[in-house]
Amino acid sequence: MIDTHSHIAANIEGLDFVVLSGSNLVDSKNNIELAKNNPKLKASVGIHPQEIGEYINDLEKLITDDVVAIGECGLEFTDGVDKEKQIVLFKKQIELSQKYNKALIVHSRKAMDETIEILKSYKNLRGVIHCYTGGIKRIKNVPENFYFGIDGNVTYEDGLAKVVKNIPKNRLVLETDSPYLAPIPFRGQENRPEYVKYVYQKMAEIWGMNFTETEKIIDANARKLFQL
Repeated sequence: MIDTHSHIAANIEGLDFVVLSGSNLVDSKNNIELAKNNPKLKASVGIHPQEIGEYINDLEKLITDDVVAIGECGLEFTDGVDKEKQIVLFKKQIELSQKYNKALIVHSRKAMDETIEILKSYKNLRGVIHCYTGGIKRIKNVPENFYFGIDGNVTYEDGLAKVVKNIPKNRLVLETDSPYLAPIPFRGQENRPEYVKYVYQKMAEIWGMNFTETEKIIDANARKLFQL
């Protein structure tokens, strides 16, 4: 099992890998240090759209061969945000993912159409739409080299489970987003990377497959995306 998006490194026993997502420069540096000491931890470095005051040049200095992805980065068009600054920061991180051939971890909240259009304007990209919330109709619009990240809320949101049925099996990866979005039976509690197994179990149920077959498909997707 692979947790492709976590903000904490605790409780990784039983997992093959955990990708630590970077939301700012401090988090990104910490991810790198943690990954140095544990081969199961893989570092991503990025600047979240809510952190538009941080500098892209400082982020680029953190990128090494051991870093597996850029992000999480993207757009969050909630009230009162500077959309143009977010777009500029997002595009600069896309360009870093191209330059260094890294996967891109994309955050999109209330901006899915804008996010997809920006991604489609670039070539030679691969990445994941983290915690996908774009519904069924947008699935076909997501660029082919992008995966759909599904989190613990699929265990209690029937609408999301219906969406997942329409995502191609070879383009889906699973996440915890720890410490957030804990799955049933831990909903409302602090999430942990080890709880990704409950998301795997739900996927097996949705696909009508046994756990071993489901795990094999999803893990192969994650390994391909992050070149693990």
